Amino acid sequence: MERERGLLLLIGGAEDKVGSRTILNRFVQLAGGRQARITVVATASSFQDLVGQRYVNLFTALDVAHVDMLQVRDRFQAQHPEPLDQLDAATGIFITGGDQLKLTATLGGTPIARQIRQRHLTGCVVGGTSAGASAAAEHMLAYGTSGIPPRKAMMQFAPGLGLISGLVIDQHFGARGRAGRLMTAVAHNPDLLGLGLDEDTAVEINPRGLLTVLGRGSVMIVDATDMQFTDIHRIAEHAPLTIFGLRLHVLSSGYHYDIPSRQPWLPSIPLPLPPDNEGIDGEGI
Repeated sequence: MERERGLLLLIGGAEDKVGSRTILNRFVQLAGGRQARITVVATASSFQDLVGQRYVNLFTALDVAHVDMLQVRDRFQAQHPEPLDQLDAATGIFITGGDQLKLTATLGGTPIARQIRQRHLTGCVVGGTSAGASAAAEHMLAYGTSGIPPRKAMMQFAPGLGLISGLVIDQHFGARGRAGRLMTAVAHNPDLLGLGLDEDTAVEINPRGLLTVLGRGSVMIVDATDMQFTDIHRIAEHAPLTIFGLRLHVLSSGYHYDIPSRQPWLPSIPLPLPPDNEGIDGEGI
């Protein structure tokens, strides 16, 4: 019997590492709890040893039985067999932040990238934070500028790791004002669904394409399926875009979105009510 594709846990960066660590705890749970075997991939970072070891320490502190770091600094090392053995044994692969273009330029087309995809296809959970989240998509938002109004040249695409298709993923979304470049990305091809992930916020995506939000921020979903018009193909590089008919959804923790049908869902478990003393005499302040 063919095994089911693994789950994805994609984080907008700056996830809580010292408090309740809700998102990191969820990754551990998905990877097998205390019996998990987690491999940390810190290739995106310019400080690979420091960043990689930090996550090794974090997952070890969360009582994971076995945590190791993939030692891949360049394309030469990415051809070695030892990292493949590490990935083959992992129940969870965690890709850190840094520079997503550094990650894909180092790993793209190597046995490491192929093995990460294969392990995910056969059930391994893959998590990515910041650059690691953007790189999970087939079409990766490689870099760009901040700003609210979309402009033609404010972002650039590059091929990602290809763990999921049909999405383009941005991170540090609210903190760095990246709404404009995500709208620009979906205007390039409305078949793509844009996900903007706030810091300390994640989306968990199951094999059937059901997305669930967790964390303290929100996720903006930009859907251009019903886009009626854009002038992206005929304006100057730095000119503002005109777009008719974008659909925007903003989801917070507990809410769902069905990617195949492009429909938001209410939480499957009722969310807690706000405290009785919120506001004055029933009025919000």
